[in-house]
Amino acid sequence: MSVLVQTALLLCVSNVFMTFAWYAHLKDLNDKPWYVAALISWGIALFEYLVQVPANRLGHTQFDLGQLKILQEVITLAVFVPFAVFYMRQPVKLDFLWAALCLGGAVYFVFRGANLGG
Repeated sequence: MSVLVQTALLLCVSNVFMTFAWYAHLKDLNDKPWYVAALISWGIALFEYLVQVPANRLGHTQFDLGQLKILQEVITLAVFVPFAVFYMRQPVKLDFLWAALCLGGAVYFVFRGANLGG
């Protein structure tokens, strides 16, 4: 399995944890004090870091920092949109499409000329 695929898969798992750590408390812990939500979010974020750090270390063997960041942002949006729509019950917005198109441009610019085969 290529470095790109391994990195992307690890970052997807990491992003699921990150998204829940950052936003699920708005739905699930809304009636709790903020510090309870913060402690629970930190606990969830620990799992995010346990996957994200190895993902970035692996990815950095083939990609530069800017490429890793844009890859992370694309994955973040890909995880966030279904989370917002299905878990948080937010309406689907055309803005998600526009954001994805902008990120598509970012992907083009940071990865043009890159060797993604290895």
